[in-house]
Amino acid sequence: MNLRGAGSRRSVMAGLGAAALAAGCARTPDARTAGGYVVGSTATGVPFSFYDVRTNELTGAMVDIARAVAEQAGFPLAVQVTAFSALIPSLRGGKIDFIAAAMLRTPAREAVVAFSDPVYAYGGAVVTRAEDPRRYPELRNLRGLRVGAQVGARFVDELAAAGVQNVKTYDNLADILRDLRLGRLDAAYGDDPIIRYYLRVTKTQALRMATEFVPAGLEEVCLILRKDDVALARRINAAIAEIKDTRIAEIVRKWGL
Repeated sequence: MNLRGAGSRRSVMAGLGAAALAAGCARTPDARTAGGYVVGSTATGVPFSFYDVRTNELTGAMVDIARAVAEQAGFPLAVQVTAFSALIPSLRGGKIDFIAAAMLRTPAREAVVAFSDPVYAYGGAVVTRAEDPRRYPELRNLRGLRVGAQVGARFVDELAAAGVQNVKTYDNLADILRDLRLGRLDAAYGDDPIIRYYLRVTKTQALRMATEFVPAGLEEVCLILRKDDVALARRINAAIAEIKDTRIAEIVRKWGL
């Protein structure tokens, strides 16, 4: 993967931890006046969506996919930086028109929002400190440990279902991995591609992936809309079908997913 094209170490660290800065600096042109839409995406989901300090722009795989879909569907698009936990409330409240982020499908989310056809799929990953000699092939091996996970993510529910009780939730992955490095946590559980990207780009020697871990299954990543936006869903799904094997596949390769 070409890290110059996808973001430097400085950009990655900023994208993981500088959501407040991104929210203050983001440009949000009113695409709606031109017949377009506003997409919400988080600044803390490297490599899916993050704030690039070099360009003062939100970037990442899901941002690129949203722009490619909008171009294929033929409507203007503005990108609005939104905290992960505020994405669905912002969508339902009309502040944004759809979501492009590493937000997985869950029954609770399906009850309140609609999901497009999938654009990508991935599973969870376990990461520990490098000196930890234990093996974690399943989530139940984390029982009795202090585990960090992102608030609002499906991974919190998966940990609970596996009987992992000592779970601390965080707003972003940067804070989870910081506390893991500092010994405040024993392990972290989160998005596999985000964790792999972080470890690859930062080249930290303090943490390691539990490569023996096998997720229960792959989760589909979709664009997320309001349930009553049927016409927009049709346009987006038609565009996804047209470019999934071409432009979307190229974006996935570009970001090393």
